[in-house]
Amino acid sequence: MTTMNDLPHDLIGEKILTNYNISDSEFIVGRETSRHHREFLGFMMASNKIYPFSFDIQGIRKHNSSVDPSMKQVNLLDQVEISKVFHCDGLLLCVTKDNTKLLVWNPYVGQTRWIRPRKCFKKSDLYAIGYDNNNKVRNYKILRLDRYCGIRLEIYDFSSDSWSVLGVISHCIIYQFRRGVTLKGCNYYLGSVRKTSTAPSFKSCLLCFDYTRERYGQPLPIPYNNNFHKQAVSLSTAREENIAALYFDSRLYGTSEIWVTNKIEHNAVSWSKFFKVEMTMMNQLRVLNFGLNADIFFVDEENKVAVVITNSRSRSCNQPKASIIGEDGYFKSIKIGEMNSNLPTELYPLLVFSPYIPSLVQINRPLEKKRERDA
Repeated sequence: MTTMNDLPHDLIGEKILTNYNISDSEFIVGRETSRHHREFLGFMMASNKIYPFSFDIQGIRKHNSSVDPSMKQVNLLDQVEISKVFHCDGLLLCVTKDNTKLLVWNPYVGQTRWIRPRKCFKKSDLYAIGYDNNNKVRNYKILRLDRYCGIRLEIYDFSSDSWSVLGVISHCIIYQFRRGVTLKGCNYYLGSVRKTSTAPSFKSCLLCFDYTRERYGQPLPIPYNNNFHKQAVSLSTAREENIAALYFDSRLYGTSEIWVTNKIEHNAVSWSKFFKVEMTMMNQLRVLNFGLNADIFFVDEENKVAVVITNSRSRSCNQPKASIIGEDGYFKSIKIGEMNSNLPTELYPLLVFSPYIPSLVQINRPLEKKRERDA
């Protein structure tokens, strides 16, 4: 049976998906001023479906106050199944379930753009999306990391509608199960580099890819000293200006820490501790299973809390849960909603979350280049 993933790119992108514009949806438009109303808007992904997700944190610490999480399935996923999602500046880079196609989607304006590979895409590929700062108008680019032999870097330029090969790097490791973030056009990942050019051992660090220079900057320090028991769980952004990092102590009775950058550039970073949570004081946190499940979080600096989103799966459905934690022992757990899942446990994908702010960025190909390509 022919599925949407089997159809030609042009037919899907130009004839079908362009009919799906959620800019008129109350879910998006009604939350366009979320930064003023202290509402966090993002996307969650589970079972190859994308869910717009909002989290109203107004009065989060007030007694008997309500915290209103809500989500809604997007019709786009009835036609294209997605395995991975990456976000930058209002654009979602989607990898199809069969890992053979890339789709860039602006949910706010309803535009889509299929990205053809230079040769072919692979299941083991890693991707990121960002932009360079050479001009007043942002030029968006996609980074592909082919990990078949070392890490082969390819970059796609939206303005030229073409791929180019940047080279191979072998001195670093990028943790593929730890979600990176995009900040001011650059991508940041948790990874490790060789301590010296000949040393077999690696040192944990923050890696930054700069789309203006089209290369990685020098490894940036992270706020822990390669302690065997301390592991980085996730990165997030704070106020669209800084990066937040969640760490945990893997010992049974340990601590969790959240750090936020004071300054971050492609070649420099400084950190300050946001807060530290003693897990022995808060047994509820142990059910979060920091390690794999807690790689989705964001911080509310005003209220000194972090919201950690995890997933509790039953036989028939998976139940995302938001756990609100504070340094003073504050804890609140909220069920977000149920998403049907018939996948076996071993095949079930982890939740993906990306903060989202609506954007008017146009991603359609220039008409002249499109005509040349189709000629």
